[in-house]
Amino acid sequence: MISWEVMTALFLFAFTATWTPGPNNLLLTLSGARFGFRRTLPLVFGIAFGLPPMVFCIALGLGELFQTHTWLQDGVRIVGAVVLLWICWKIVSMPFPRDSEDGSSADKPWSFLKAAGFQWINPKSWGAILAIVSAHSEGEHLILEALLLAFPFLCAGMTSAPSWALFGSLIRGFLNTPLRFRIYNIIMGVLMGLSGLFLFLD
Repeated sequence: MISWEVMTALFLFAFTATWTPGPNNLLLTLSGARFGFRRTLPLVFGIAFGLPPMVFCIALGLGELFQTHTWLQDGVRIVGAVVLLWICWKIVSMPFPRDSEDGSSADKPWSFLKAAGFQWINPKSWGAILAIVSAHSEGEHLILEALLLAFPFLCAGMTSAPSWALFGSLIRGFLNTPLRFRIYNIIMGVLMGLSGLFLFLD
């Protein structure tokens, strides 16, 4: 059974993994700046609630399958890299917003399901979860252990995801000119693209 000391370490690990910059937080910041906090909520909840089920499934045995068959890890890594590079292109080529708050633009925020599904090809998510499961899953009470491993990520995601989206919405007013908006998108796109390139080079 997982001890209180281990649970404390799990919480620290989960908060560190979810609060530090990565693909999820780049998307949250960009969406908050582009669409505002309210319209970014589906992305917020998709990330916050999409990660714990992934932890649960990996702890139940999916992680062992991926560690045994390394080609599955390579497949996720390649797909994740391609998706990150595609997101990079979409960010860099995003036009300056001229629509109103009524959501009439063809450019829409990510949906809950899209954000939750992205976790399964997010390389940072895989790396963090495989590390924590391999270190702390004892296999004696499999379902209970999987739930205990997933719970810290739920708590961490429910604090980090809205915070990064809120940060993006707070800088939205600064991005009210085409030049500032373009520079910001280039910086965010390059960071996302570097994440994808590092996966190819890994």
